[in-house]
Amino acid sequence: MIHLNYLIMKTIQNIKHASGLALFALAYVACISCSLSPERNSENVHLTPTPAIQNPAMINPAGAILPPGKKKIKIALLLDTSNSMDGLIDQAKSQLWKLVNELSSAKCDNEKPELEIALYEYGNDGLESTEGYVRQVSLFTNDLDLISEKLFSLTTNGGSEFCGYVINTSLAQLDWQGDDGDLKMIFIAGNEPFTQGPVSASAACQKAKEKEVVVNTIFCGQFDEGLKTGWKNGAVISGGAYMSIEQDRKTVYIESPYDSEIAQLNSKINDTYISYGKTGYLKKENQSAQDRNAANYGSANTANRIVSKTSSFYSNSSWDIVDASKQKDFDITKIKEEDLPAELKGKTIAEKEKFIEQKKAERELIKTKIVELNKQRTKYILEKEKTTEDTKSLDATMLKAIKEQAVKKKFVFES
Repeated sequence: MIHLNYLIMKTIQNIKHASGLALFALAYVACISCSLSPERNSENVHLTPTPAIQNPAMINPAGAILPPGKKKIKIALLLDTSNSMDGLIDQAKSQLWKLVNELSSAKCDNEKPELEIALYEYGNDGLESTEGYVRQVSLFTNDLDLISEKLFSLTTNGGSEFCGYVINTSLAQLDWQGDDGDLKMIFIAGNEPFTQGPVSASAACQKAKEKEVVVNTIFCGQFDEGLKTGWKNGAVISGGAYMSIEQDRKTVYIESPYDSEIAQLNSKINDTYISYGKTGYLKKENQSAQDRNAANYGSANTANRIVSKTSSFYSNSSWDIVDASKQKDFDITKIKEEDLPAELKGKTIAEKEKFIEQKKAERELIKTKIVELNKQRTKYILEKEKTTEDTKSLDATMLKAIKEQAVKKKFVFES
């Protein structure tokens, strides 16, 4: 402190104008900071890390506290792609859009959340043994067409199923940070003992709990067999649900008199998606490709796919200029001429804005028609489901777990 007092006195003597006063303030703070720091030596310097900001978006550059962003539903799907799992993969492919539509009714704090899905495959002998026969198929994304594309690319082969390894990998590789109110979930499905492999499944589930990620386990086989092979224990550790499904059961599709009329609106709503940017054309092509993939499972699944395009979850702002225009930072003047769609090249700013607004209005009108038709379709299906309800399918088990666990995060689902 002697050195500190001496330095302060010398600084006071040199202050002769306002800039000197500012310098004094800085010097004083620096000295106090040094005097209060823990003792250090040149051989072993201990630094206290700055606490991580859990949600950087809540603080602006000036340091003012901003309102929290939208809540998120984050779902990581970990699917066993060994030889016996063709039925599971088939269910995942066919039931994606029904799952999206069910989740689209969710609200938190009277606001629609955002949906992000990640995808992993494991237990496939075609994967690297050094990576535990695990492959990250997709990081968290809100590009639902991409997730559909990736699901349809999965094939089965082999294998060695290490549940602990794939859970641990997904926890390490995915961005699980976010608001405390976010719903963060892992769904892992397979049919071999949960405890197999070099990574402890119990330790992996404990790590998930520490990250506030719920692990839901889905055993593909008899419920009691899953109990014996550790699948329920894995779920219990993180507060998740244990379920069993019949992976080879064919998905029950209930066709309705409204499916064909909804299908007729699909080409119309697709025409309102205007691609831009370097990858826009490819993304637009993929939209049509996923329409065709959905159609492989019949008119009912096609209708589910089309209805999903009315959901807030189905957003393509990275390649569709209409969705992009809804973003707060959108500025048509900042898009290079070569990146504009053909319809907007050579147009004035006013003409470009008018075109986008016309397409936006056109899309909303088509969405309204689809929603109205789907209300009648849903009523028809509910009546039929009284005698054909399938509680052992992948989507049914997932939805049950999601809705039960969402209540803890104050999510509600509109009927």
